[in-house]
Amino acid sequence: MATIACSSDASKKDPVAEARFQNEKRIGDEDITKKQERDAEFMVDAASDGQLEVELGKLARQKAATPAVRSFGQHMMTQHAEVNQALRALAEQKGLSLPAGLGEEQQKAYQELAALTGLEFDKKYLDLMVDDHANDVDAFDDMSEDAYDGDIRGLAAKYLPTLKEHLDLAKKVQDQLAETK
Repeated sequence: MATIACSSDASKKDPVAEARFQNEKRIGDEDITKKQERDAEFMVDAASDGQLEVELGKLARQKAATPAVRSFGQHMMTQHAEVNQALRALAEQKGLSLPAGLGEEQQKAYQELAALTGLEFDKKYLDLMVDDHANDVDAFDDMSEDAYDGDIRGLAAKYLPTLKEHLDLAKKVQDQLAETK
């Protein structure tokens, strides 16, 4: 994994696609079930979403027009950094590759948000956080019950309440922002 992240080609490749490729290659070389493939996909998706949420949290700290959105961004940075660290440790233990940076899709979302200012930024950021956390809650909920690997099931179950809290908080801040207009 370190070789891929440090190679000169790495800057030209989508880190999410590269992590998926490495996992598919490993899975193809070994006799691994479809459920194990799903586990690997979940880990890549969770890591890429988590990285995006940390980066967008940093952006919200800098650009948000309202204190509540800045505070929410700080909270997302801190909380998702912890989840990301747990994902990386588990992926290393399981021999799975995770993206070394934001994928093309995540970079596009970041750039679109970075181009906005003021309340327009705040609204779009919160819309994105509500949508993203709703997807995360669904994925972590599914994997907390259906992951093939018990450790991945355990990780999903451990962080599911945190993600539900993030979704509720994002909706609450979104509602507060709607009231200030």
